[in-house]
Amino acid sequence: MKKSVNKKKSMKLDALRFGLAGGIVSALCVGVSTILGLFGYYQIHNSMIIEMYGMIGYGQSWVGVLIGSVYGFVDGFFIVWIFALIYNWLLRKF
Repeated sequence: MKKSVNKKKSMKLDALRFGLAGGIVSALCVGVSTILGLFGYYQIHNSMIIEMYGMIGYGQSWVGVLIGSVYGFVDGFFIVWIFALIYNWLLRKF
């Protein structure tokens, strides 16, 4: 008698929705840290954000909250979207 081994199936990720979630979280992180930076908190963290986004218009201001949130959303979206695509590709290969 042969025993059949059941392989556990993994679920695919919806790359678009996963990317949107990552973009929203990233935008909130950049926006909130910029707001806190306006009140004197997280200065080292905000200096790193200025180094990343400063050359494309970001600054530690109320307008910078909006600009940084948009840039944070775009970065977070693409990083997490690519992660989901690679994860789904690996599911098919292995």
